[in-house]
Amino acid sequence: MCIAVRKLSGAAGLAAATAVLALVIPGGSSAAQTTEPKPDLTTLVSQAKQLEFQINALSEQYDGLRLQLTRAQADAKIAEAAASRGATALAIGQQAIAQLAAENYMNSGLDPTLQALTIGNPAQFLGQASAIAELDQSTGARVNTLSSEENQALRDKETADQQITAVQALEAQMNVKQKAIQAKIDVVNSAAMKQAMAVFTQTGQYPNISIPTANTVGAQALQAAITREGDPYVWGAAGPSAFDCSGLVVWAYAQEGISLPHYTGSLWNSGVHVARADLEPGDLVFFFADISHVGIYIGNGLMIDAPDFGQDVEVQPVYWSSYVGAVRIG
Repeated sequence: MCIAVRKLSGAAGLAAATAVLALVIPGGSSAAQTTEPKPDLTTLVSQAKQLEFQINALSEQYDGLRLQLTRAQADAKIAEAAASRGATALAIGQQAIAQLAAENYMNSGLDPTLQALTIGNPAQFLGQASAIAELDQSTGARVNTLSSEENQALRDKETADQQITAVQALEAQMNVKQKAIQAKIDVVNSAAMKQAMAVFTQTGQYPNISIPTANTVGAQALQAAITREGDPYVWGAAGPSAFDCSGLVVWAYAQEGISLPHYTGSLWNSGVHVARADLEPGDLVFFFADISHVGIYIGNGLMIDAPDFGQDVEVQPVYWSSYVGAVRIG
C-alpha cells in the first residue's frame, strides 16, 4: 500500500516562503510609520513551533493528571463506601447499647446483685447470679465493640476526606494546565501566526512510500493509524476523528483489541523496550527528555504521529535528534 505524505519545509522552502508571507502579513511603509518591526516568517514560525511544542508537552501532563484523577476518584468511592458502612455499624451499635441501658433502668433501680440477694431460693439465686455475670460480660463486649466501631468509622471518614481532597487537588492542577494550554492555543491561533504556518506548510510532498503489510499486532495497529492521516491534532483527543500524540496510539491499538493508557509516560512502560537497530513497523517511538511525544514507527526512518497543535496526523521523519527509545506492544 502506498501513500503520499506532506513534507516539513527545510531552509530552502522557508526562504522561498518568506517572500510570499510579505503579501499576507503587512509591514510598515517606513520607519517613521512603524515603531516596532513586524516579525519575519522565520521568527513567527519559530515562535509558533515553540508554542506547539509546549502545548504538546502540557497536553501529555494533562493526560497524566487525568489518569491519576481516575484512580483517585475510584479510591474516593471505595473510601466513601467504607465510611458509610462504618457509620451504619456505629449507629446500630449505639442503638443496641442505648436499648440495653434503658432495659436495665426499667427493670429495677436496684443493683442486680442486690436484687438477687433478696431472693430466698438458693437455686434461683445461683441461676440469676450466673445470668448477671453473663449480662455484665455481654455489656462489656458490646461497649468494646462499639468503641472499636467508632474508631474504625473515624478512620474511614478520614481516609474518605483525604481521597476527596486528593481528587480536588488533581482537578485544580488540571484546570491550571487547561488554562495554560488554551492561552498558548490562542496565541498560535492569532492571525499572523496562522498565516505564517499556512505558508510554511505549503512545501511539497514526500515521494510515495510503501506501507508494511505484516501480520503482527504492531503492523496492524500501524495500518489503522495510517487511515487517520489528515485528521486534526486536538489535545486530549483519542479519536475517532481527532487525536493528540498518545491518543493516536491508544486508538490505533484499540482497533486490535488492545487497551493502552492515554499518556506517554504510561505508554513508555506498557511494552517491551527495543533497541533502535531492532525497530519494526508498529513500534512506539518516544521523544524528548520528559517523554512528551510518541509516534508509531513505519520503517525507513519514518513514523506516523499527531505532531503538535495546528498540525494534522501525518507521516514524517523520526525525530532522531530528540529520540529517547522505543517500545513494542503485544
